[in-house]
Amino acid sequence: MQGSTQAIEGHRETATRARPLALARWLLIVAAMVAAIVAVGGITRLTESGVSITEWKPVSGAIPPLTQAQWQAEFDAYRQTPQYIEINGPAGMTLATYKTIFFWEWVHRLLARGIGMVLVLVTAWFGLRREIPRGYLPRLGALIALVGLQGAIGWWMVQSGIVNDVKVSHFRLAAHLLTALFTLGGLVWTALDLIAHARGEARHRLTGLGLAALGVLGLQLFLGALVAGLRAGHVASDWPLMQGQLFPEGVDWSQGAAHALLGDPFLTHFVHRWWAWVVVAVLVIMARRLRRAGARSVGVAIHSAFGTQVLLGIATVMSGIALGLAVAHQLVGALLVAATVWGAHALGRRPEGPRG
Repeated sequence: MQGSTQAIEGHRETATRARPLALARWLLIVAAMVAAIVAVGGITRLTESGVSITEWKPVSGAIPPLTQAQWQAEFDAYRQTPQYIEINGPAGMTLATYKTIFFWEWVHRLLARGIGMVLVLVTAWFGLRREIPRGYLPRLGALIALVGLQGAIGWWMVQSGIVNDVKVSHFRLAAHLLTALFTLGGLVWTALDLIAHARGEARHRLTGLGLAALGVLGLQLFLGALVAGLRAGHVASDWPLMQGQLFPEGVDWSQGAAHALLGDPFLTHFVHRWWAWVVVAVLVIMARRLRRAGARSVGVAIHSAFGTQVLLGIATVMSGIALGLAVAHQLVGALLVAATVWGAHALGRRPEGPRG
């Protein structure tokens, strides 16, 4: 009996000391870092920098080469890759040019280390002070695991460009990007649950409409990742037509429809363009439902995000994949994920009191 009383008092003390709003703010900071790494990842891909660092050194790799000999060793390792042998070598790449692509991949990896470090330290700080609300520690652990998984997938992706091809596998690139965006969604949802907890609300549930919106958006993001990995954005620079017609010529059907959808740049680009309007339709329905539920600001955020994303997508194609526009398109894609998660969370508000 005494043990039960002590346990109850311990739970009460933890609930009293919990700081859900402070923890939520930190999670949103980490979410912003994830959005930033998505943008840097876009720069890395578009500048063909992804395989410039040929080794995965989680700790020592945070320090870039400092001497001429170290730079030369890194360059010599890169010169063994298919990308250098088949493309950059014949083009006359110099050590100075190599340093440029090395910089973007190094920044990308450094930011990834920072995300993991901040999330671990924040969890440890709040955990040791017993300021994490009950039930949230496993979720924070899962988010930390996702960040670690993201790093492993990133190296798995880079390996495909070091050994097999002049570019990384578009499937591995898709896995890398989608894991990052899934982590972003998890961070935002958990932060919103903590904010609801501070208000005395129950954890929000995922409704059918919320799941549908996240599902159609997830498919569009997957298609976008395939377009990026296949360099499919370059196959047409006109819009809404492709090469002057509705359906493009040049689709290779020889290995079947599934292979064409997932591996032919013409068809993947075409489907990515038109699935976007399915996403828009579902998000418009979500935004209207949110407005009726009294969450007009969330609906405005969703409309702003998908409207900007569509315009950026069109501008990126018509510009011939200009670097700035393409990176902005990828960044706003991450912001659209955050806005859609916010909308799905708002739709799932429970009218009754808090639970757990």
